[in-house]
Amino acid sequence: MIVVTGATGKLGRRTVERLLDRVSADGVGVSVRDPRMAQDLAERGVRVRQGSFDNPASLVHSFEGAGQLLLVSLDRTGEECVNGHRTAIDAAVKAGVSRILYTSQMGAARDSRFQACRDHAQTEDLLHATGLPWTALRNGFYASSALQFLESARHTGDITLPADGPVAWTGHDDLAEAAAAILADEGRFEGPTPPLTGPEALDFEAIAQIASQAARRSFTRTVVPDDAFREQALAHGAPASTADLMLSVFAAARNGEFSAVDSTLAELIGREPAPFRTQLGRAWAE
Repeated sequence: MIVVTGATGKLGRRTVERLLDRVSADGVGVSVRDPRMAQDLAERGVRVRQGSFDNPASLVHSFEGAGQLLLVSLDRTGEECVNGHRTAIDAAVKAGVSRILYTSQMGAARDSRFQACRDHAQTEDLLHATGLPWTALRNGFYASSALQFLESARHTGDITLPADGPVAWTGHDDLAEAAAAILADEGRFEGPTPPLTGPEALDFEAIAQIASQAARRSFTRTVVPDDAFREQALAHGAPASTADLMLSVFAAARNGEFSAVDSTLAELIGREPAPFRTQLGRAWAE
């Protein structure tokens, strides 16, 4: 059986859907905080069990019988994130899981400027320490993050953000399809995969041009100092930790940590991943 955590979230749910295109429902299980949110999956024959990263025993139960476990990374940062992943990995070992796959990120490294990439690196170390076969899906930076940064610009026409660098923005749909392909072809990758990225790396200067073409009106790119961006975020009610996390994205991009473009994602899904232009058009058409 293949068990997927976070199966009601953006990436986890999409992965389960793509997995069901490849394997029968009785070979798929999900571990979710609220089983009611996955009732439709249960009705399709997927095994649904409650599992909370704050309750190790529930995870052991929800992972029971899993040959492979897809551990979708938590939406947390720092020690809280790594400890949650440690709890899940320990539960997987206790449940007798044969292989653990983990949704990591391109640029994962202990010295990354981006906190989440440091968390991913520590989690990969935990996986290595289990002695079990494991795979880290080095996902490209989610394109949805760029779209969130653009949200205010939709109204002002000015992309006002700190200095950045090229980023291989990548869509959830393509990454979910790749995860399903890897799960269905067990053992295809040992350890970290190559970067699973979209077809091009873009900075926000290039994105301004794409936005102008998509919206058929002019968008400008204004670079603001990091300190000014942080103060603005705080003034809009963001916690200091969130403001610092956002800033670390730009620091890592300036350092070239998300600039790699690789063909592995295209090979896994059998087509070119959706370019950022397409993803922006879809989002703004809604």
